[in-house]
Amino acid sequence: MRRLSILLIAAIALWLMMPPAARQLPAPRPGLTPAVRGVVHVHTNRSDGTGSVDDVVRAAARAALQFVIVTDHGDGTRAPDLPDYRNGVLYIDALEISTTDGHLIALGLPKAPYPLAGEGRDVVEDVHRLGGIAIAAHPGSEKTELRWSDWTVSIEGLEWLNADSEWRDERPWTLARALLTYPFRPPQALALLLDRPDPIIRRWDELSQQRRVVGLAAADAHARLGIRSLGEPYDSAASLHFPSYTSSFREFSIALPDARLTGDAAADARVVLDAIRQGAFYSIVDALAGPAALSVREDAGTITVDAQAPDDARITLFRNGVAVAAAQGARLQHETDAAVYRVEVTLPGSPGNPPVPWIVSNPIYVGREPQQSPPEVTEGPKARTFTTLYSGGPARGWTIEKSAASDAAIDVIGAITGSQVLLRFAMSGTTADSPYAAFVMPAPPAMASSDRLVFTARADRPMRVSVQLRAPGEEGERWRRSVYLDRTPRTIELPFADFRPVSKTSAAQPVLSKVDAVLFVVDAVNAKIGSNGQITIDDIKYGR
Repeated sequence: MRRLSILLIAAIALWLMMPPAARQLPAPRPGLTPAVRGVVHVHTNRSDGTGSVDDVVRAAARAALQFVIVTDHGDGTRAPDLPDYRNGVLYIDALEISTTDGHLIALGLPKAPYPLAGEGRDVVEDVHRLGGIAIAAHPGSEKTELRWSDWTVSIEGLEWLNADSEWRDERPWTLARALLTYPFRPPQALALLLDRPDPIIRRWDELSQQRRVVGLAAADAHARLGIRSLGEPYDSAASLHFPSYTSSFREFSIALPDARLTGDAAADARVVLDAIRQGAFYSIVDALAGPAALSVREDAGTITVDAQAPDDARITLFRNGVAVAAAQGARLQHETDAAVYRVEVTLPGSPGNPPVPWIVSNPIYVGREPQQSPPEVTEGPKARTFTTLYSGGPARGWTIEKSAASDAAIDVIGAITGSQVLLRFAMSGTTADSPYAAFVMPAPPAMASSDRLVFTARADRPMRVSVQLRAPGEEGERWRRSVYLDRTPRTIELPFADFRPVSKTSAAQPVLSKVDAVLFVVDAVNAKIGSNGQITIDDIKYGR
């Protein structure tokens, strides 16, 4: 009898903890187009996920998705798989890149000519050069090494919602409730961990007023739960295959209302990626209700929002990040002026504090055109006075520094204008050796009165070189700025204010009065071990 009472109490407690089932809505009414749905940010066993690509695609099919974008961790040097239809689902191979400023999702990249890594601004620049889409990953993560932090660079998008970030900021009771109810209602149990990430949405709204920045709900699915690390999905030593890919894909998705897929994988992948780039999609928390549909249009000074939503849904219209109108039900109309608008649809009883929105649109630009491409970086007045450090002739005072197994050499070669410095390198050793080759040029004390370094350079192949300023001493404080080089000679102008510390320094910006050397460094950040190459440099000068 006592055992029966305990079981009854446990059953009642479990029933009280159970999240509501997803509300079933009728098919979208006329005028609301059923959208192409899919998920972005998924990991397989090629990095830190547990399933193969085929496992992921089968899970997407079970979740009734039309596409899935896999973003395994990497540096871009692996050639991506070609778009493909598997189990009726469009599979698109993409990438998550680790930078010193957090993680970045890169969509639509070809194989990179060198490892994409280092500072966030450099990786974003490389992604743009290669024609890709740069999306800031888990900007609200509790883990600083994951959280995107450089908002000065021109990303195309951000993850306003990220499943991995959401569970990290929950209280133990909420985590326990989700774990206990997961076997019965998996997507709804996962949704218990969601809320409205106000700081990220505020950041998104601020950026959207400067240029087009899309926002998406990202699955960040690993199908892994670390045991020893208390839930850490990056723990591969001891883990459970939980939550499943299928459950994660039924939690939330993105919907492309204007996309039409034809069955041609390559063409359809372009359609999906173009829609993401243009912000022609909205995010849905499918675990709350579905099927969902949303239409936002502006005509003759009036914005009209139509949603496939229950009568108790609430539609909120935001203007430049501030709520300006709201309506209950399935329609909202509001007079507009020149501004950036966005829509959120919420349902009563949604999880989170504040509650997670059910549907979130992308920005709608009324009376103004969004800036499509990354803005030109303005550096202020060009330098008007220069002092030459090298302009042909012997490379006096130059020295070489390198790791034990690497090789490097300095030569002076003929050029149309006279001569120039040729730097040759060969990277050898292991990752633990931190291979590098550095070409060191003495810096005169007079450089302390300047504000920039200018030089002309090219390389025998696409690559990155870290230009560094070093102060003397046992630790040798350094500041760096990475530059891109290829076969085309170009004049590069580097304001010293753009240099950032290498490890710990006494100041955030270079202390020029202490700097006694300029280094041109090739290292394992952007060069593969076993690679070699040549760099030519000429007309090096400093100015103000």
